[in-house]
Amino acid sequence: MSPMYDNLLANVPTDLWIGGKWRKSSDNARFDVIDPATESKIASVASASIDDAKAALDAASDAFEGWAAKKPRERGEVLRKAYELIMRDAERLAKLITIENGKALSDSRGEVAYAAEFFRWYAEEAVRGIGALSRAPTSGARIVVQHKPAGIAVLVTPWNFPAAMATRKIGPALAAGCPVVLKPASDTPLTMLALMPILEEAGVPAGVVNVIPSRSSGKVVSAMLHDPRVRVVSFTGSTEVGRKLLHEAADNVVKPAMELGGNAPFIVFEDADIDAAIDGARPAPRPTASTCTRRCTTSLPRSSPPRWRRSRSATGSIMTLQWARWSTPTPRRR
Repeated sequence: MSPMYDNLLANVPTDLWIGGKWRKSSDNARFDVIDPATESKIASVASASIDDAKAALDAASDAFEGWAAKKPRERGEVLRKAYELIMRDAERLAKLITIENGKALSDSRGEVAYAAEFFRWYAEEAVRGIGALSRAPTSGARIVVQHKPAGIAVLVTPWNFPAAMATRKIGPALAAGCPVVLKPASDTPLTMLALMPILEEAGVPAGVVNVIPSRSSGKVVSAMLHDPRVRVVSFTGSTEVGRKLLHEAADNVVKPAMELGGNAPFIVFEDADIDAAIDGARPAPRPTASTCTRRCTTSLPRSSPPRWRRSRSATGSIMTLQWARWSTPTPRRR
């Protein structure tokens, strides 16, 4: 690894971020983060225990009332400042994503801009929690709808977009006045840990955002979902894990927000431009090959002959596509 990256990693926090402070795990457990390009160890990160999860919830609970009481404009200005600071440090964060995730630096730069944009978007949405006032049609009684912060949100993010999948969850929660406890993927925890000093500089109060990487993900998340102070869980990942979290959330009727794996169909109709369809069916050139919009199934028209057909795409490359009858694809988990 080049000295440039060594210097970058030397300044990345590797402990738990709870209540605005860095702390070791309660049992001093740690786990290694591996560079997928070289399979070498790049960091040793604190692994949160159930006690650490409880401490994070305590910190979030203590911060809840003060953050929820802030004027929507004040919360929006903090998010806007966070956006500006992320863009200021964009190159540093992009290099960190490349080191721990393995994606090309150009992709990482795009992800940082994408991640920052969630904070800018929700900075503007923070002031739009508009309720409603109406009259009941029969009794004529006045009906008032008012939006209030739900409570602590537990956020569980995947490895493929370590910055963007977290900011898209943190942004709306903070805009609404909710504190969060984030459990990042253990393969890529460094990006979120590096973001915490930026959020602190932007004005996010201690305890409003807490980050607890862990190799005991199931036990830690389960303990949080069974704490009555948790009112929202947001998860991006596999359908298999999502089902388990939904079962856990049901015990305390915790509101779920799930983005789960599934089938992303590519459908070719009778009147399609075949060359354009074949070109569009090619996978996106992302080296990690893990994107939620990646094609999983292809459906083709019945009238097409049951044989292989060659076609030269617009870029000059050769692809083959097997024509088949319309059928219901077998579900495949991702």
